[in-house]
Amino acid sequence: QVQLVESGGGWVQAGGSLRLSCAASGRTFTGTFSSYTMGWFRQALGKEREFVAAIGRSGGRAYNADSVKGRFTVSRDNAKSTVYLQMNSLKPEDTAVYYCGAAREGTGIARDRYDYWGQGTQVTVSS
Repeated sequence: QVQLVESGGGWVQAGGSLRLSCAASGRTFTGTFSSYTMGWFRQALGKEREFVAAIGRSGGRAYNADSVKGRFTVSRDNAKSTVYLQMNSLKPEDTAVYYCGAAREGTGIARDRYDYWGQGTQVTVSS
């Protein structure tokens, strides 16, 4: 059984902050979480799922979409099998369901390289 469970979503006013967490569990991730590149994607209503941020296995390399650079920070704690997304200076256009994913290979930017996905958490930013 494989589980990625996101939490931390909610409603916030523009300019505010939220911190998303994604905890991995199950036999697939036990003792092997650090072998996965972890990423965050988001999907707004009526739009395709888009890349937000990704972080390498050891946490030493991270990638961010241009739309979130300077505002969002991805991090991970391999001892806790958890990846985080700190979101600051939120804008209404950040409103979406946010998904975390795990990829055995790749930088984490390409959606089709992901092997596992969480169920998503809603983030709503009001103006």
